[in-house]
Amino acid sequence: MEYNTQREKLKINDYGRNVCKMIENAKAIEDREVRTDMAHMIVEVMAHVNPKVKERTDYRHILWDHLMIMSNFELDVDSPYPISREDAEQTAPRRLQYSDNKIRYRHYGRALEDMISAVAEMPESEERTVLIQQIAHTMKRQYLQWNRDSVDDDLISEQLTELSKGRIILPTDFQYHDSKLYIEAMAAAAAKKETNAKKKKKKKK
Repeated sequence: MEYNTQREKLKINDYGRNVCKMIENAKAIEDREVRTDMAHMIVEVMAHVNPKVKERTDYRHILWDHLMIMSNFELDVDSPYPISREDAEQTAPRRLQYSDNKIRYRHYGRALEDMISAVAEMPESEERTVLIQQIAHTMKRQYLQWNRDSVDDDLISEQLTELSKGRIILPTDFQYHDSKLYIEAMAAAAAKKETNAKKKKKKKK
């Protein structure tokens, strides 16, 4: 199992680790238009996950600044606001006040549960469908980190519906990837992280 202490430190804690994963996925999209559409979707999720940011009149600009900071300014998209690294990094993020309620399934984590609630509230659209699919794949990946010996795709789908209070039901034609692909992806990510850590250590010397 991978613990938070073993993971790379989040640049902004308010949005959780799964939003960061969505950003990494967006960076890998080759089509600029599709990549930009995905960035807009991620900003919508960020607004739902951290609703306190909406108290600011310029909260949209702030969200885009935070998006760029979390992407290390590597997300090449058509932003609706001018991108200035200096200005963005001066934007002080507010801490998200997490609920004291218990997490239903600890292996999914609070951030993923919050994301499910946020996406469940979105109106029906292609963007919502894409986000739901990403959440489903993330849930299986998280499940495999917790238990690789026995994974039931139908159970994960049922838990997604449960966590969304019945507002998200995966279509019958939705298919999860084979468990081996998720495990290989996790191993590759861990290896990349270790390589980057070694490079940083060498630079410090």
